[in-house]
Amino acid sequence: MIIAKNSSWNEIPLKFLFSERALGAWGEEADDDEGIVCIRAADFVTHELRHKVNNLTRRKYSEQEINSRQLKKGDLILERSGGGEKQPVGRVISFDLNEPALCSNFLEALRPRQASLYSRFGTYLFYSLWASRAVIPYIKQTTGIQNLDAKEYLSQFVSVPGIAQQRKIADYLDRETAKLDALIAAKQRLLTLLAEKRRAMITQAVTRGVRGDVPMKDSGIEWLGEIPRDWEIVSLNFLAEVKTGITKGRNLGNRETIKVPYLRVANVQDGYLDLKRVTSIEVLPEEVESFSLQKEDVLMNEGGDADKLGRGAVWDSSIEPCLHQNHVFAVRCHSVSPYWLTTFTSSNFAKAYFESRAKQSTNLASISGTNLKELPVILPSNETQMEILQYLQSSLTRLDSLLSITESAIGLLQERRTSLISAAVTGQLQIAA
Repeated sequence: MIIAKNSSWNEIPLKFLFSERALGAWGEEADDDEGIVCIRAADFVTHELRHKVNNLTRRKYSEQEINSRQLKKGDLILERSGGGEKQPVGRVISFDLNEPALCSNFLEALRPRQASLYSRFGTYLFYSLWASRAVIPYIKQTTGIQNLDAKEYLSQFVSVPGIAQQRKIADYLDRETAKLDALIAAKQRLLTLLAEKRRAMITQAVTRGVRGDVPMKDSGIEWLGEIPRDWEIVSLNFLAEVKTGITKGRNLGNRETIKVPYLRVANVQDGYLDLKRVTSIEVLPEEVESFSLQKEDVLMNEGGDADKLGRGAVWDSSIEPCLHQNHVFAVRCHSVSPYWLTTFTSSNFAKAYFESRAKQSTNLASISGTNLKELPVILPSNETQMEILQYLQSSLTRLDSLLSITESAIGLLQERRTSLISAAVTGQLQIAA
């Protein structure tokens, strides 16, 4: 039931809800069996408003740092630096460990005033602000990193009820979001199964064909096994030219530049391009021709999250001119169909190759141009390639429709979850005792 906000709710600056604030610290390297837990932004479980509890980083801190910055259970932890294109900085989670811990230098600890803020309500309140993008006006962008102006952000006024009502609201949201989270998790499991089935169908077709009675031969690659006897395996370097893109943030001095659209990792999905948001970059006029994409270039990601590694799509020249950033390769085919290549890169075989050659770092992976050029491409005859592509186009239609429906259902459930939290913490929703 939707109602007007109760007149007993108080208008108060966010900062007045906290008795103490302390910036985080990174400390010094410690052995795994010593040191104090350091909560990092990478440990945030965003939608659950908590941090993970296993495999946490441990660091050495001075006695002064421990005395002045140690977290207490129920403290809120604010993300001050970080974020990304689809996830703004400013997330908040609740600290919930029964052992000494500090937060990292990109975070800030906020200690609720016991008489003013119930910790769990606070996390929902901050989540509502973050999810509604109310945090955006307080973000300052630096190269690749978002920085939150915490002083200004915490100076904004919010409406809060008394502690007893805050507790009721938090308990209600704990129950209702748990139900929605279970539905979302079920849909996500289905999405994973559908995606795995899709990739398995592609893998079977591009490594074995669509006819089950053809003579086979050893591929010479242990983790591939046999392939049809008249198929070949050729390194990408002999089939296409791999072109790197342009680097953002270059110092071009006072030279004359022009603004040109360019594609980023976020635009290149697995088998298709997402062009809903295409940004622009300042370049020298003479660079446009050499860096411009050509029709039927295969765009392949250098890396990012593990799921982005090597994924690709065919460019259709829907934007001209258009450049690509240095984290996106443009593969210009001369001896292979671009449509065969982009389908092949969606197979488990290609994904396994990318993962085996990738340079790994925390939550990220990347593949070099040299390793991309060495990708073993399985090549049937042109006629067989066409037969397989037509088969997959027909066979994957229903599966792709189910994937789209499931993704939409997840999106609607997530919107419902966010709307529910917002309505509860702003007093629009009547919460019974």
